[in-house]
Amino acid sequence: MESKGQTPLVEMKDISIAFGGIKAVDHASIDLYPGEVVGLLGHNGAGKSTLIKVLSGAYKRDGGQILINGQEAHITNPREAKAYGIETIYQTLALADNVDAASNLYLGREILTRFGTLDDSAMESEARKVMGRLNPNFRRFKDPVKSLSGGQRQSVAIARAIHFNARILIMDEPTAALGPQETAQVGELIKQLKADGIGIFLISHDIHDVFDLADRVAVMKNGQVVGTGKVSDMTKDEVLGMIILGKCPPGATPGPGAIREN
Repeated sequence: MESKGQTPLVEMKDISIAFGGIKAVDHASIDLYPGEVVGLLGHNGAGKSTLIKVLSGAYKRDGGQILINGQEAHITNPREAKAYGIETIYQTLALADNVDAASNLYLGREILTRFGTLDDSAMESEARKVMGRLNPNFRRFKDPVKSLSGGQRQSVAIARAIHFNARILIMDEPTAALGPQETAQVGELIKQLKADGIGIFLISHDIHDVFDLADRVAVMKNGQVVGTGKVSDMTKDEVLGMIILGKCPPGATPGPGAIREN
């Protein structure tokens, strides 16, 4: 969690990006500390996904600066983002349905035997280690992932990200298609990641989700940051007021998008 004097994992400063002359993100600044979850909220088109896609390398920013661990980062594509330890878990999860957890973990980075064949036992052994740390109740190592529940699939996607040294995780609507039990399971996974010092940006439409999982929230409206603040310092109604009206409550730090009250 954020502490005085600690260097943020990520600082995005004055990020701007326009599409066809329309500013999708307008001088947005946001930061993230080790072991912290920052929830990013806002209506569709508010700019939250675009801002995060700049961090993940999917979009190239027009202006602004990204610092990773206090050092300026040059991120123009997803490969460069991964080199900084940034991984994105999209709502669609991008898993290969017909193969098992270990094969998904090593998709595109398979372990080979000295004879050049797939080393299934080495991959399964590594998969058991990483899943054991993340989700000790996971047992279905031999099953194709299409037969797994939503929560189990989510844990395979997260395991793949952290196994390859992600320090910064972007989770896009991680509980959107899940029932209450599976949503709780993802909550447990997130707690485990926080304990490992991983920082998480959580993009969500669900304000209850964010209050359950995040330490801080940042609200965007019309491409600008309305405000950021600790979840413990704000009510859900106050955050809704930020999303809908752009009003920044006393418990939050106003951004350029905040409506100033006289």
